[in-house]
Amino acid sequence: VCTQQELLPSKSLPKTLLFQLLGLSIAALSTVTHYGLHFTLISDISLDGNSYRVIHYRAFYFGICLSMTLILAALLSSAATVRESQCLIAMGFFCFALAFCGLIPAACWRYTHSTEVEDSMMDVYDFVYEEVRRNTSSFRRHELTAIHEAFLCCGKHSPFGDTTNIEHKTCPPGQVHDAGQ
Repeated sequence: VCTQQELLPSKSLPKTLLFQLLGLSIAALSTVTHYGLHFTLISDISLDGNSYRVIHYRAFYFGICLSMTLILAALLSSAATVRESQCLIAMGFFCFALAFCGLIPAACWRYTHSTEVEDSMMDVYDFVYEEVRRNTSSFRRHELTAIHEAFLCCGKHSPFGDTTNIEHKTCPPGQVHDAGQ
């Protein structure tokens, strides 16, 4: 017959596995977000004065640090469970507390700057669009075409109504009728 103390390590190991999987999924999400076509396209085109590139890199590094902290906390908790070490338990708890304390400022930033990412992406698009509108031989036409293909959008509405020529040159065929979306 097993005692309660003998069963304790086997009950907490699935929980630490869950935290390891959570850390790995955060790392995967951060990597996909950082190297995904939509995000790298805007990051590569954005100007130095635009805040998107800074936000893009900070989000990636924050996600990687958070995932490493969660994985480390889970590994320490696993080792503490197997070895029954108070020191390892304290270090694992410290890592979980560190991850939690890192999430609080991230949540506050998300709440207070809810439209900053979208606004900076639209600033990049508006800049490229206006460059193409002013100078038809601009290398920005290729960038605008890439944005239209990646985001499945086509142009924008203009109060001056002079955008149809740009859409015919930069929108993928079949999306020209969706101009302004």
